[in-house]
Amino acid sequence: MNFFQLLMKKKELIPLVAITTVAAGGASSFAIYALGKTDVVIDRKRNPEPWESVDPSIPQKLITINQEWRPIEELQKVRRATK
Repeated sequence: MNFFQLLMKKKELIPLVAITTVAAGGASSFAIYALGKTDVVIDRKRNPEPWESVDPSIPQKLITINQEWRPIEELQKVRRATK
């Protein structure tokens, strides 16, 4: 039995197939998008420790809203006390 013939015979499966197709397409497109970003490292031979080259002035999140990079005073006091 052909897949489309089955869908025409059991019409209640059409929304399920449509939602599953959209979800799979969205997941695969996001995976391709994420692999194309510069903070995703696949090559281990040239850059085995990628966390050492992270720039703290560039946010590493998908969405950043009103974020400022400034030192926390309490942590600075603890660093000065432990040195």
